[in-house]
Amino acid sequence: MRTHLSRNSNSKSTYLSESPERAISYSAMFGENVFNLHKLKQYLNTEAFEQISEVIDKGSTISRGLADQIAVAMKSWALSKGATHYTHWFQPLTGATAEKHDAFLDFSPEGGVLEKFDADQLVQQEPDASSFPSGGIRNTFEARGYTAWDPTSPAFIFDKTLCIPTIFVSYTGEALDFKTPLLKSIHAIDSAATAICKYFDKNVSKVIPTLGWEQEYFLIDKATASSRPDLLLTGRTLMGHASSKGQQLDDHYFGSIPTRVLQFMKELEYECMLLGIPVKTRHNEVAPSQFELAPIFEEANLAVDHNSLLMDVMTKVAAKHDFEILFHEKPFAGINGSGKHNNWSLATNTGVNLLSPGKTPMSNLQFLAFFINTIKAVLNHEALLRASIASASNDHRLGANEAPPAIISVFVGKQLTKVLEDLEQVSKGKLSPQEKTDLKLNVIGKIPSILLDNTDRNRTSPFAFTGNKFEFRAVGSKANCAKPMTALNTMVADQLNRFKALVEALIQEKNMKKDDAFFNVLRDEIKHIKTILFEGDGYSDSWEKEAAKRSLSNNKTTPEALYAYISKSSIALFESQNVLTARELEARYTVDLEEYTMRVQIEARTLGDIARNHIIPTAVKYQNTLIENVRGIKEIYGNQFKPLAAEQMALIEQISKHIAEINTGVTQMIEARKKANLLHDAKEKAMQYRQEVFPFLAAIRYHCDKLELLVDDQLWPMSKYRELLFNL
Repeated sequence: MRTHLSRNSNSKSTYLSESPERAISYSAMFGENVFNLHKLKQYLNTEAFEQISEVIDKGSTISRGLADQIAVAMKSWALSKGATHYTHWFQPLTGATAEKHDAFLDFSPEGGVLEKFDADQLVQQEPDASSFPSGGIRNTFEARGYTAWDPTSPAFIFDKTLCIPTIFVSYTGEALDFKTPLLKSIHAIDSAATAICKYFDKNVSKVIPTLGWEQEYFLIDKATASSRPDLLLTGRTLMGHASSKGQQLDDHYFGSIPTRVLQFMKELEYECMLLGIPVKTRHNEVAPSQFELAPIFEEANLAVDHNSLLMDVMTKVAAKHDFEILFHEKPFAGINGSGKHNNWSLATNTGVNLLSPGKTPMSNLQFLAFFINTIKAVLNHEALLRASIASASNDHRLGANEAPPAIISVFVGKQLTKVLEDLEQVSKGKLSPQEKTDLKLNVIGKIPSILLDNTDRNRTSPFAFTGNKFEFRAVGSKANCAKPMTALNTMVADQLNRFKALVEALIQEKNMKKDDAFFNVLRDEIKHIKTILFEGDGYSDSWEKEAAKRSLSNNKTTPEALYAYISKSSIALFESQNVLTARELEARYTVDLEEYTMRVQIEARTLGDIARNHIIPTAVKYQNTLIENVRGIKEIYGNQFKPLAAEQMALIEQISKHIAEINTGVTQMIEARKKANLLHDAKEKAMQYRQEVFPFLAAIRYHCDKLELLVDDQLWPMSKYRELLFNL
């Protein structure tokens, strides 16, 4: 029988950081446990500090001598903060973070022990890589893999351990993580975007992609969740009848935060401040027990690290407050799932947001160049962008009347659509002085005022312009942000390079002025990008038909979507920008297919176990109670019992039918799994699981949910939706 326990008020837990009373301001504590440049400057001489600043800013090589100085400084700081261990902190293709802790401990020449940490430990380590997914890049018996320090992301202390952000590569140099290609994509877009900026401002020497993620999640009482093997093993409920009250009243959204949840949020924010994660916004989301947290925008690499770290911190803090935290994109049927909107933009070293209009026509022309070319990049590689957010869990969310559909389109709003239409009318060739004046005053010059009141939004759009950034809304809540950001950075870098080549050709070959060349190329690009611009309802059948006419992909499942990673265009794109090789792309394609198969396999095995070992025995037990009741009525009323026991007998029959359907479904699902497991090709196996195994999950669930309505509530073995979602 399921437990109805609420939070255990007598439980004791040790918080990650001490001092429950936190009168100190967030600004005073921000980054206290981060070894940032400010702290590093206190330990290094001026020359060494200038060298490491150049390494971080320009990506230059770090010398052994400088690495030794930094290692000594880092160790001294970490020990002063009470750290006892250090680890290379990295993000393998599992989607989680990884770490192996070593103590600051070694033997001294005199035979005693001392704290040791030098350049060897800082710069590179050799963890056992055999158990991490590699997609065939390396054999299991070749366990060598290397982690290498990323100086652009500062080290931090978490749970008395010095964590050093690193990349993770194979013995032969192939990327086995998410950070390595992300860093390469950041370099690619920096180079391409800076070249465009030079047309407008010679002082621009660096362009940085920025990211602001919005993390949605569910909090469930741990005691209530403990009776749900499906939640604990798969992250979602594989069965469960809808609660009579869900989100239909819209009373949870932006409502008063429950006291217990608020205590969790305060503890979480405190930990985030210490770790330099600039969390700013917290609120109730649409579904009951669903919440959201969002930070201030940061450089993309640091933002990705912070989001990965945040999910670790959230899990640990939630446990201390007796919560089970759910990052699965669709943990409950019938109510909203969780996303992780990725808000992306580009910023220069001069402090300019390239996706925000300025005060002059030329700055607005620069804005249009980056705005239009980003859309063109998405058009060129829309299937790849869809692949970058594909997963077994996100498949449940996309297009479910709460999240964008699988068709990638771009929303810019009516005002900017009108601007693009006006630009499209620019005459070909050199513009007359009057044409140029009219264009700058009446079209380009009005962009800032247009965007100032650009309040229209389209929540069905997967990729939307929202005033000074693009918001990629299709990213799942469980995803590593590096995956979609690497794809987006790379495709935009490629498009900017193509754009610059066209502009230069007009300047050099047609003797055009810079702004004339820009207008001509942008006008031609607008004609193309109309293919992917869409302002309407992304859920409608008419859009699906229209998208097909426009030749936009509609890959609704992960096995279909992932193929874009190894298409000729994607391989050419990633290799041309030196982000991923064909071999690395093939490996990631295989890893993602295998993960999809394993996720569905785990869900099928879990559902089979619950159905046969929990649901059917409970239904039979209740059925036996009904049978005894019918026998008792017959003993009292003899042959006249049938009308009096009609409802009980009907219940017995209904229960028998559902039990039979469940048992038959589980048997057939097992057989389908066995057949799929005989396949060796990763794509064939994933497709077989999607087409032949996956449908049984819904079919078996249907009958389990029907039994939930028929069986005595006191006998039902698992917490129901009303208990899971309304027990905070």
